Amino acid sequence: MEKREQLYEGKAKKVFKTDDDQLLIVSYKDDATAFNGLKKGTIVGKGVINNKMSNMLMQRLEKEGVPTHFVKELSDRDTLVKRVSIVPLEVIIRNISAGSFSKRYGVEEGIVFDQPTIEFSYKNDELGDPLINDYHAVALKLATWEEIETIKKYAFKVNEVLKAFWKECRVTIVDFKLEFGKLDNGTIVLADEISPDTCRLWDIDTNEKLDKDRFRRDMGGVEDAYAEVMKRLTEHI
Repeated sequence: MEKREQLYEGKAKKVFKTDDDQLLIVSYKDDATAFNGLKKGTIVGKGVINNKMSNMLMQRLEKEGVPTHFVKELSDRDTLVKRVSIVPLEVIIRNISAGSFSKRYGVEEGIVFDQPTIEFSYKNDELGDPLINDYHAVALKLATWEEIETIKKYAFKVNEVLKAFWKECRVTIVDFKLEFGKLDNGTIVLADEISPDTCRLWDIDTNEKLDKDRFRRDMGGVEDAYAEVMKRLTEHI
């Protein structure tokens, strides 16, 4: 399967047409951004890690009953995926207080919730991806009630699977962002990626950050953290 015309270039990936109009090629970049693109940089090797990690985890999720857009890994940076229309909602699952949740509600990082929380952001860079609730999403025709219920069900299932898996790797999954898309027949599937760019991952013993927060917060050791997460994943997948 060969790349054709480039359809889109985002902060972390490029998307290309293929000979089949139902399939696309996603190519992962080393570019890194934070704070809605205000901070920019490069994390060497990130594209390879994010591509391979996403593919491994999506295949695991498929086995657990979560449909995804994944079709086939083509190379270190390129993956063949099903063409979807993205539902313009970022879905955030949180197991522990951190990041914007801590800032927004004035609580310290590291509070373990009795049960996971879910929140939606309206996927719109110009508006800064504002928080949105189910009623707003339906009013704006971003999704139907049925689609939102399906997305919630899958998101919590993803959390259940990832929590158990990362625990085997001696990693705590603090929170993560998901995106979903619709196939031509309206079926909702998990899309985008699952990586240290989209998940907060802490070492289970030390709480050392092994994710993009090291880049966001100028903590250093970003490449080493991504490599460590990948090493643990490949040892347990």
